[in-house]
Amino acid sequence: MQIAIIGTGYVGLVTGTCLANFGLSVTCVDKDIEKIKQLNNGKIPIYEPGLEDLIVKNVKENRLRFTTDLKKAVEESQVIYIAVGTPPNHDGSADLQYVEEVARDIGKYLNDYKVFVNKCTVPVGTARKIKQIISDNYKNPYIFSHCEGAQHPKQSQFPSSNSEEPSFPSHCEKRSDEAITNNINPGDLSNYNPCQDSPSPLREEYTQDLLPLRGGRIKVGVKHPFDIISNPEFLREGSAVYDFTHPDKIVIGYESEKAKQIMQEIYRPLYLLDTPFVFTNLETAEMIKYACNAFLATKITFINEIANLCDRVGADVQQIAKAMGMDGRISPKFLHPGPGYGGSCFPKDTRALNATASNYNYDFKLLEAVIEANSRQREMVVNKIEKYLGTLKDKTIGILGLAFKQNTDDIRESAAIDIIQMLLQKGASIRCFDPMAAENTKKILPDLVFCSDEYETARNSDALVIITEWNQFRNLDLNRIKSMMSNPILFDMKNLYEPFKVKELGIEYYGIGRR
Repeated sequence: MQIAIIGTGYVGLVTGTCLANFGLSVTCVDKDIEKIKQLNNGKIPIYEPGLEDLIVKNVKENRLRFTTDLKKAVEESQVIYIAVGTPPNHDGSADLQYVEEVARDIGKYLNDYKVFVNKCTVPVGTARKIKQIISDNYKNPYIFSHCEGAQHPKQSQFPSSNSEEPSFPSHCEKRSDEAITNNINPGDLSNYNPCQDSPSPLREEYTQDLLPLRGGRIKVGVKHPFDIISNPEFLREGSAVYDFTHPDKIVIGYESEKAKQIMQEIYRPLYLLDTPFVFTNLETAEMIKYACNAFLATKITFINEIANLCDRVGADVQQIAKAMGMDGRISPKFLHPGPGYGGSCFPKDTRALNATASNYNYDFKLLEAVIEANSRQREMVVNKIEKYLGTLKDKTIGILGLAFKQNTDDIRESAAIDIIQMLLQKGASIRCFDPMAAENTKKILPDLVFCSDEYETARNSDALVIITEWNQFRNLDLNRIKSMMSNPILFDMKNLYEPFKVKELGIEYYGIGRR
């Protein structure tokens, strides 16, 4: 089976590479000429453990290719994954311009039955919108059907011998866009059609030739039908290859059995691992992704709030989190306090879900509180540093960690970047180190002092702040750190160390919710 992946960002590159490693023939497409050139030269644009080796292996075995030729990739593939970016708009909603651009383009190149798989994290109703855009841009003359007995301003006629395309009323197949405009629940779109007698042009059962029928009705079949699948990704940066090949679940939103069976065949290797599959409708699949990320963000925020309260009452959040995690209803995962969640998913997805709620006139109070509390968590870290150092003006602060989490070079919505910017605004000077994210940080904060390791970062610093939980930060030579600092104070914002052990070495220690 030939697969095309449109978009070679984080999700697209991991998806394409892992599918190739399943034995499928995969073509990854991107309009970024330079990126494709780099990939064809063996240069990987992102850091993800294990990914580079898999790319090299599958390129060598001729299962994985990179190109800018979208037309050829679509025409030669049976299944096309859409994996482009959905950055936030100013109001927090998802910007779908890249998804819509891809849908318009692939509609022009439809030459046979295809399954289009939306891998992007998108608001509810987007799959049906993609479907409509593809249909609108599909150039096949046999795409529309006419309604029996309907009174239309322009009565359709059976095409004459010199006519290449029958003329039918444009309103017969308006679905998603009009429904959304009229505030119709996307979950009801399957039952919504402004012209009730019109069969969908996208159903395979309407693939017959143009036929005259009784009552003046003619049915125009679709020469090249297609189906839409919603297949959200659940990849953790830093563990994406493992997550793709050993997933907790595979969620597939579908409309036709044929498309469902094709997706089952693609993911057949995962059946051998007894991976749970969730088959549902398009809207539910889209909502599952947002619900999962919003819940995890809520769990992180909750333990951060407990940690902040522990700082005030003298309790130890580590022991509290451990006890909570022993409860089977809660589990210990994501109960690790810190400077707040970040990255490309949780901040964007919580805001997008909240925007969706607003669009449907629902006040999502819990989610609003999570978003606000996460933003405040950065401020509380800075306030804690300022509380114990006094004024931050002309103070030198060493920062360990720039990426939003370990095992990635991604600094999008990173707590470290936000905290550094606040420290700079208060007059502090910054020395910093991250094993992978320094180059990305230089693009937005070029005036920082970028150090070669943890100890160079500590040199002449008035305080050392751990923000990212890289493993190499867990076993620092604290005596050496102490000897290099102007003022031996450690702000451990990931609670990597036992407070009493650090204090025994003569270093002031401040964690989050610990004494």
